[in-house]
Amino acid sequence: MALSVTPAQRMLPTDEAVELLDLVREIADAELAPKVATYEHDGTFFREELRTLGRAGLLSLPYPEADGGGGQSYEVYLQMLEELAGTWLSLGISVSVHTLACFPVAVYGSDEQKARWLPGMLGGEQLGAYCLSEPQSGSDAAALVTRAVREGEDYVVTGTKAWITHGGVADFYNLMVRTSDDGARGISCLLADASTRGLSSAPPERKMGAKASRTAQVLLEGAHVPCDRLIGVEGHGFKIALAALDAGRLGIAACAVGLAQAALDAATAYATQRRQFGRAIGEFQGMQFLLADMATQVSAARALYLEAARRKDRGLAFSVEAAKAKLFATDTAMRVTTDAVQVFGGYGYVEDFPVERYMREAKVLQIVEGTNQVQRMVIGRSLTS
Repeated sequence: MALSVTPAQRMLPTDEAVELLDLVREIADAELAPKVATYEHDGTFFREELRTLGRAGLLSLPYPEADGGGGQSYEVYLQMLEELAGTWLSLGISVSVHTLACFPVAVYGSDEQKARWLPGMLGGEQLGAYCLSEPQSGSDAAALVTRAVREGEDYVVTGTKAWITHGGVADFYNLMVRTSDDGARGISCLLADASTRGLSSAPPERKMGAKASRTAQVLLEGAHVPCDRLIGVEGHGFKIALAALDAGRLGIAACAVGLAQAALDAATAYATQRRQFGRAIGEFQGMQFLLADMATQVSAARALYLEAARRKDRGLAFSVEAAKAKLFATDTAMRVTTDAVQVFGGYGYVEDFPVERYMREAKVLQIVEGTNQVQRMVIGRSLTS
C-alpha cells in the first residue's frame, strides 16, 4: 500500500527533491514491495535490492557530489528513508546504517583517505557496517574492550563486536577499538576491509522482527589492519562515534515514522472496509478517535525529525533535537503499530496481514542507535547541566 503522504504533498525544498522521492516510491512499489513478506518470513538478506538502490544513487544521498555522493540535504535524505521504511523497514535500516558507516571517512578522513575510499563507499556497490557495541558494552559504549595493538605497519585487533547490522555481508567495517586504557579518550576508529585476515562473523541473530536484515557478531581474532586505515588520530574514535550516532539517530527516527505511517495507512483502509453492526467500523467514534490519535502522533514525529534535520543542514547544534526525534518517533512507532493491530482485531494477530509484522519490527527501533532510556538521559542532561 502506498503511503498516504505523497512526495508532492511534502514540503520539499526543490522540484529535484520531489522527483527524487517519486523515483524512490516507484522503485519501492515495483522492486521492493512484492518481496517484503517472503524475504521477512524466510530471513533472506536483500543484497541485490541494495545494489539496485545504490545504482539509483540512493546509498549516498547526504554526501557531497565532489566525493561521489548525491549532494542532498539531510532534510531530503531522511524523507527518502521514510519512504523506503514505509515499504520495507529492514531495508530502510540498512540504508541508514550504510550511510552511518560512510560517516567516519567522509567527515574525519584525510584528503588521501577520502580520495582512496569514498568513491567505492558511495558508488552503490559496496556495503558498510558500523562496529561500536560489544557483548558487555551497549549503552555504555565507552566501556568497550576490543583492543588494537600496533605492530609495525599494522594494528592487531582482538575482540568481539555485537549487534552489527550487515555483520558477515558488509564490504567494509568501521571498528571502534581501544588503543589505550584512557577511558573514552583511549578509543580509536579503524577502517577494515571484509577480507581482512582475522576478521569473521558469527551466525546471524534470530530476531523478533526485521528478519531480512542481517545482524551478527563480528569476530576479531588477531585481525591485521594497516595503520593507514586509522581514521582521524588515535584517541578520537569516541568523538567520531558520538558524532556519527547523532546523525544515525535521525535515520532511525525517519524509519520509525515510515513504519508508523504504513501502519496508520493499513489501519485506516481496514476501518473503511470492515463492517460490523451494519456499517464500516471507521464510522464509530471510538475508532475515529483512535485513528485521529495515531495520525497526530505520526505527524508530530515527522515534524520533530525534520526540525532536527534542518538544524543539521544549517550547521546548528542538533544532538538534543536528534535525541528527541529518535525518542518520540520510535515510541510513536511502537504505539501506532500496536493500535493498528487492535484496529484489525483478530486479523491483526495473524501473518495474513502486515500489521503483526509492523508491531514486531517497531520494538527494535526503541533499542538501536541508543536505547530510548539513553535518549532521555541526553535530553535530561541538556536541561539540568
